[in-house]
Amino acid sequence: MLTLDDFDFELPAELIAQQPAAERSGSRLLRLLDTGISDHRFDQLPALLDAGDLLVFNDARVIRGRMFGRKASGGRIEVLFERIIDARHALAQIRASKSPKPGSRILLEEAIPMLVGERSGEQGEFVALELAADGDLWSLVERHGRLPLPPYIKHVATAADEARYQTVFARSPGAVAAPTAGLHFDQALLQQLAGHGVGSAWLTLHVGAGTFQPVRAHDLREHRMHSERFELPAATVAAIARTRSSGGRVVAVGTTSLRALEAAARWGELRAGADETDLFITPGYEFRVVDRLLTNFHLPRSTLLMLVAAFAGHASIRSAYEHAIRKRYRFFSYGDAMLLTRQCASPLRHAI
Repeated sequence: MLTLDDFDFELPAELIAQQPAAERSGSRLLRLLDTGISDHRFDQLPALLDAGDLLVFNDARVIRGRMFGRKASGGRIEVLFERIIDARHALAQIRASKSPKPGSRILLEEAIPMLVGERSGEQGEFVALELAADGDLWSLVERHGRLPLPPYIKHVATAADEARYQTVFARSPGAVAAPTAGLHFDQALLQQLAGHGVGSAWLTLHVGAGTFQPVRAHDLREHRMHSERFELPAATVAAIARTRSSGGRVVAVGTTSLRALEAAARWGELRAGADETDLFITPGYEFRVVDRLLTNFHLPRSTLLMLVAAFAGHASIRSAYEHAIRKRYRFFSYGDAMLLTRQCASPLRHAI
C-alpha cells in the first residue's frame, strides 16, 4: 500500500514557473510511453495524436474570487471564494489573524457586506457567507474581486494574468483555479488539430480552492477529497461513443476533465448530466473512459500527482519527473505539459 511519502520529490524552486511561456503553444511537452520518454514542443501535439482521437476540454472560467476586506472590529482579512452557490450565498476560505465568528459581518473591498455563517469541510476550512445587501454576488465578485493565482505564484495578478490564466475557450464562470492543461492551447493549434482529424468535446468542472489543500494523512485511505461540481453534456457523451466505435482514443485535457469523465462513469456506463464528485484516484484505480491524458506537472504529495501515477504507473511517473527536472522543464500552473498513455488495467480498483 502506497503512502504519502511515495509521492514526495525534491523540486528546485527555480523550476516553479512564475510566468507563462511567451506563446501558449510554445511550452514544452514531455511524452511518456511504455517505450520511453521523448521531448517535444506543445505545438507538435497534432503529430502525436491520430485522426479520430477526441480531446475533451474543461470550459470552466476562473472568477475574480480573491478579495480583501475587514471585520467589524477593523481587523484585515483575505477571502478566497471556494464556490458561489447563488446570487446571495457562497463558500469561502478566510485568512485573518483571528477568524470572524458566525453571525458577524465583514466588508469586502469597501463595497460588499457579507454575513458570516458556519464552517464546513474536513478541517473546517470553508466558511459560509451571505450577501448582506441588495445586488448579485456573481456580478459584485467580477466587478470588485481579483484573479486568484495559485499560492506558489508569488506576484500579484496583472492584466497579463487576467488573459493568460484563462483558457481561450473559457465560458462557464465558477472556477477559482484554472484547468491549467488547457492553457497551452491557442486558436491556431485548435484549428490545426481539427484539420488533422482530431475531434473536440466539452465539459465543465469548476475547480475549487480545495484543490490546493494538502494531503495530511500518511495513509491515503484516510484522505477525503473536496467536492467539485461538474456538468457533462449529452453531446460529449455521444462524441465519446462515436470515438470508441471508430477505434479512436479519448484524450482528457487536464486532470479536471479526467475526474469528471471517470466520475460520470463511476457506477456504470457514461451518463450525461450535472453532479458532484469527490472521487480520489490513487494507483490501482481502473479507468473506464480516458485513454490518454494531457496534464501539467503537479505538486509533491498532492492528489493530482497520485492521479497521474494511477494513470501512467507510479514508477513511470517517477522516471518522467526525474527526467523533467534534469531537463529543466517548468512546473505547475504556468509550466510545461505531459502527454500520458494509460497503463494496463490493474486487477485492483482504488477510488477513495
